[in-house]
Amino acid sequence: MVKHSAPPMSRFFTRERFGRPQFVAGLLLLVFLAQCVWLVDRKAHNHGLERDEIGRAVKGLQLWSGERAGYTGYFPASSASEGQPGEPPAVDVNHSNLWYLISAAPLLLEPPSAFRTFPQTVFLLALPYLLFGVLLGASLWYVARRLYGNAGGYIALTLYCFSPGIIQACALWHAQPESGAAWGAFGSVFTAIAVAHTLYAPREVVLWNWRRIGLLGLSFALAVGSQYSLIVVVPIALAFMLYLAPARRASATAIWAAACLVGVTLLFAAYFFHPQSFWESMRHASFSGLTWRAVSMGGAYRQLVAHLRDICPALALALPAGLIAFASWQRARYFGNTAPLLVATLFLIFGLATPHYQGFGFQLLAVPFLFVFVAGILADLLETRQRALVLGCICGLLGASALWNLVQLAQAG
Repeated sequence: MVKHSAPPMSRFFTRERFGRPQFVAGLLLLVFLAQCVWLVDRKAHNHGLERDEIGRAVKGLQLWSGERAGYTGYFPASSASEGQPGEPPAVDVNHSNLWYLISAAPLLLEPPSAFRTFPQTVFLLALPYLLFGVLLGASLWYVARRLYGNAGGYIALTLYCFSPGIIQACALWHAQPESGAAWGAFGSVFTAIAVAHTLYAPREVVLWNWRRIGLLGLSFALAVGSQYSLIVVVPIALAFMLYLAPARRASATAIWAAACLVGVTLLFAAYFFHPQSFWESMRHASFSGLTWRAVSMGGAYRQLVAHLRDICPALALALPAGLIAFASWQRARYFGNTAPLLVATLFLIFGLATPHYQGFGFQLLAVPFLFVFVAGILADLLETRQRALVLGCICGLLGASALWNLVQLAQAG
């Protein structure tokens, strides 16, 4: 009897890809999205757009249309108590054109005359960052689950979905739009690690990895295009690839170089392939705002701790416990736990050394890596004889974090 292979579509919809873990993760992400939408709604009805938010949209629309004139007609007179936005800066030393194009892209869905209600404009401006927030949460769950199993994935995603700072960044609630940069940085590191683990397969690795090359290049472009100082993720990605594939370093370097070329091409496309505009932007770009003197200031460390606590209060307990377990328990010191802790530490150091705008971005970007680290330590502890006690502590911590966050959201606005 001849056995017929299953069609490609039936092989795609398998329990491994769409089972109970994916369903639970999807529900958590829906809860996360609902919290973000609630906050955007509160903002639309109570606070309105801020001056820098309007400025991003104005410049983005100018770039999309190629015109120099302002687009004050897009925003009702009641949209901001501070008056009409000023002319956006001609050259932004921290962001590329990609940052502005993403901000204004949803406004291209309908003509200016269609924007008659102010809340609709607020939701459209937040739409890209809500999408990035959901994608970052899905990526976080996927990575943590692959590294630590279902328990690790649930822990990391629950911490993420009930983190006030993450929700505020995605909803643009008195916060800069950092969710795109966060997803790009997270994807840069873990895509590079994934690529390195495939280099020992007996295939033509450069051509075989074209999908991952594209994803890595997209991550580079999104991270660096959202904040120039995130160019640090490019050498970090190469370092992980060379470390994990010492016998295939030539192939790893070729894949990394190809991804860099894809990233540069995408950034060049954000300037509509105008060499002079692209060169002027890169020439004025601030790729490093490091001020190492700030690292020796005690106040900077107190501010860092306070900022991390504001982003995710659960880290105030989970992170010290994870660090103690990592330092005292040899079983916890393996690559899957060390890599996210190392990247988070580097980002926090950069955050300390750049005390202004870029520093706040680095601190927020470190948090998803801290979630992965904490999830790995707690998943390891769940495999010990004290599983019942550890499980009770985890459920109590995550439950209290979720309840506190929901109460704060109810009071927003």
